[in-house]
Amino acid sequence: QVHLVESGGGLVQAGGSLRLSCAASGRTFSSYAMGWFRQAPGKEREFVAVISRTGSRTYADSAKGRFTISRDNAKNTVFLQMNSLKPEDTAVYYCAARNQGVASTRDVSYDYWGQGTQVTVSS
Repeated sequence: QVHLVESGGGLVQAGGSLRLSCAASGRTFSSYAMGWFRQAPGKEREFVAVISRTGSRTYADSAKGRFTISRDNAKNTVFLQMNSLKPEDTAVYYCAARNQGVASTRDVSYDYWGQGTQVTVSS
């Protein structure tokens, strides 16, 4: 069992930055693929960025060039650096872990989820 706790969300003006963190329990964090997903009000949850156990990264088109996913296996933590934020980035952001080390952009592929952290971008 893996317990995930997100932090770093908040209210920011358009053009600003936020850094989300997701701390994971367990001794095998380095073997997991990790992902960030988000869900805006009235919309389905969508893929934002994923990182494999080897560090390979994949981004949604909406995140490319603005967001960076990274991981620190020594600290059992995955990060999402978000720059040039837009009002349409407003959502609850969720961290997810996948037992398989290969990352997937499909949320159904992930085995563990955090509780989410709210990101609100004002115009």
